[in-house]
Amino acid sequence: MFHILLFDVLNPFWWLAVAIIGFKLFAFVDAAVRREDAYRAADKKTKGFWLIVLGLALGLDLLFGANVLGNFLTLIGLVAAIVYVVDVRPAIKQLTDGRGGGRRNIGPYGPW
Repeated sequence: MFHILLFDVLNPFWWLAVAIIGFKLFAFVDAAVRREDAYRAADKKTKGFWLIVLGLALGLDLLFGANVLGNFLTLIGLVAAIVYVVDVRPAIKQLTDGRGGGRRNIGPYGPW
C-alpha cells in the first residue's frame, strides 16, 4: 500500500480521523479568538468553559488517536465541537459582526 510517514493514506478511517481532528482544531481556535464578553452577551457558556471542553476533546484525540468506531470520547468531543460550531459560533458572530478578538474596525484611512 501507499504509505506516508507510516500512515496508510488509502485507508478511509485514517482520513475520517484526520477530518475529525481538523474540525476540532478549527472549533478550538475559533473559540480562542472570540471575545470573552460576547459569550455572555449571547447567553452561552463562558469562553473558559468552551476552551476547556474543546481543548480536552482535541487533546484526547491527539493523545490517544481519533478512533470513531471504538472510542466514545472521540464521539463526545465531536458532539461538543458540533454544538459549538452550529449553535455558539453563529450567535457570537452575529453579536460581533463576524469579527473575532479585540480588533477594531479599521478602514483604509484609519479607524472609523
